Amino acid sequence: MFSKIHAAARQVSKIVVGKDIQIRQSLVCLLAGGHLLIEDVPGVGKTTLAHALAIALGLRFSRVQFTSDLLPADVIGISIFDREKNGFAFHPGPIFSQVLLADEINRATPKTQSALLEAMEERQVSADGATRDLPQPFFVIATQNPAHQIGTFPLPESQLDRFLMCLSLGYPDSAAERALLLGEDRRAMLKTLEPSMQPAELIATQAALREVHTSDALIDYVQALVQASRQSGLFAEGLSPRAAIALLQAARAWAALEGRNHVIPEDIQAVMVPVTAHRLRPLKVTGSAAASRDLVLQLMKSVSV
Repeated sequence: MFSKIHAAARQVSKIVVGKDIQIRQSLVCLLAGGHLLIEDVPGVGKTTLAHALAIALGLRFSRVQFTSDLLPADVIGISIFDREKNGFAFHPGPIFSQVLLADEINRATPKTQSALLEAMEERQVSADGATRDLPQPFFVIATQNPAHQIGTFPLPESQLDRFLMCLSLGYPDSAAERALLLGEDRRAMLKTLEPSMQPAELIATQAALREVHTSDALIDYVQALVQASRQSGLFAEGLSPRAAIALLQAARAWAALEGRNHVIPEDIQAVMVPVTAHRLRPLKVTGSAAASRDLVLQLMKSVSV
């Protein structure tokens, strides 16, 4: 069942070269049913990765370019008066897709950012007094520019907490960059991708994660990490129960892709940084995302297995 996820990873790696770890982490995030935040400087392939993931998983894709003048209705949809029916008809927005790419999400105002909160948590949207379910599966893949760049609005903690993982692609190494320079245009190559699975298969694979065993000792380890984040003095606030659940679910997905039906501490450690670093704010404010990642690694070393 999980072989098709590996096939999807191989498909995406044809487009986004030299980023096998980030591709694997992205698929773990979506397999665990979470939303993905990709934070990096412009031009390193964030949008291309999101589009390639949607195609490889066989999911219906829509993209919204977030700007300072974007309104919530531009994302959710709007009701327009229909003269023939003598009433208002709701016209769904781009959020009614299986993968919504929120491109440069932190260039939109907090009001527009908040339009995603209900959708990300409850897989539904409320508009004009009615609640409408979103397609299944439903994922938000958001890209974000560094906070120091001009025209950005920092995401609030409540929004960040709804992203199961946050990744950074970074610059490619010399071999990967040379392949990009000598190869085809990556956008054109997206049209050559073939889906490795169908939405129903992805839903079934997600359900299979429930069969991945977590021992009492492993739960003790997760709780110890969470407690350490609250008591270490490194962070302004510790990890929430939602973060602990996300950590365990991501570790199950990682273990499944490793071919195991049980989680081991190394699975927790493999996903710890992308699951928790964006949720933790250093007590000593540095303004650097790398600082949070370094502190999470420090935290892991301080907790015995």
